[in-house]
Amino acid sequence: MVENKANLTEEQVIAAETKILQKSWFCVALTATGEVFRRETDSPVDFIDILNNALVGWVDFITGDFDKQAPAAAAKLGFSESLVASLLGEQQLTYQDLNTELGLKLPSIQIRNFDVTIYPLVMLIRKNFVLTIHPHNVDRRLLRLRRYADTFIRKMSSIAPPEDKLTAVLHRIIGINNDSNFRHLRQIEESGDELNQDLMDPETPRNLLGPKIYAMKHSLMVYLDGLWQSMDVIHALRFGDAELITDDPALLDKIDGLANAVNNQIGLAEHMSEVLASGLEVLQSIYNNQLQILNNRLALVVTYLTIIGTALIVPNTIATIMSSSAFGLEPQDIGWYIALMIGSTIVATLAAYWWIKGRGWLPKRPDSPDASKRK
Repeated sequence: MVENKANLTEEQVIAAETKILQKSWFCVALTATGEVFRRETDSPVDFIDILNNALVGWVDFITGDFDKQAPAAAAKLGFSESLVASLLGEQQLTYQDLNTELGLKLPSIQIRNFDVTIYPLVMLIRKNFVLTIHPHNVDRRLLRLRRYADTFIRKMSSIAPPEDKLTAVLHRIIGINNDSNFRHLRQIEESGDELNQDLMDPETPRNLLGPKIYAMKHSLMVYLDGLWQSMDVIHALRFGDAELITDDPALLDKIDGLANAVNNQIGLAEHMSEVLASGLEVLQSIYNNQLQILNNRLALVVTYLTIIGTALIVPNTIATIMSSSAFGLEPQDIGWYIALMIGSTIVATLAAYWWIKGRGWLPKRPDSPDASKRK
């Protein structure tokens, strides 16, 4: 089993474990007698009667084909087609209040390296229960909640208004979803640290850095978009005045706490984006300095080549003139002729160097103290 899992992606492992260890349907409910009903099954038929008569309940449905099975699952529990249709598909609607039923669509953020994907977590609310629907490839955030569902629902007061109970269930589910989303920010940070290592390595191919930097910035933008969707849902839940949501100030303060937590996450993500931007500016400055040093070295080489070329013109001119038949040089003239060539070369080189340096055209060496001060 371990060897097989090693060849699978994390999403495939989650889907496989979910299929083996969990049923598609899960229901936990507080009955009128104060007892807790808990059931994991492949069909809602096993708990519909108990759920309809319960004080409060939570139903979770996991599907491998979200777009097709989510509407059918909601219809089995009595939700209207218009409510489900308004929250599914590519629509940006995340909150729908139809008085007797309420629909929310939260983002479930999943990150693999720089690949950020937002999956839908649909929450449908009726008079006494909450239905959550999400795809298999979302991590185990709600599967963990299943384990402790009977504990937190048992703590609810049986005499509390139904709206208070529903709000408490919503608060717990939204809080777990937000916490799971926030944990994925650490993955972006770890991937960003790996990117910084590549940026610091001068041997990293420049054609690879551009796509990596874009992927990093894009992942942060998608992540922030998911957080803003969460903020929109929580804000609508807090100030939407839905009939199914409590008016108790204490419970509403807890909803405000969720909004504050998401605001903090948005602040951290934006701060990370600013750090990335400042790091890129520093990196650009380093590259500019390296280019300036290279330009200085090239200018120094060109200057010396100019001096050498200028110095060679003089002896070359003298040699051309002296080779004329008018001078009639003999073999015995080779001594003073060579001395003339060497002397003229030295004098021309010194003269060219003195003139170029006097004009200030001679650049400083990149490793000289004056060049360091100038930079």
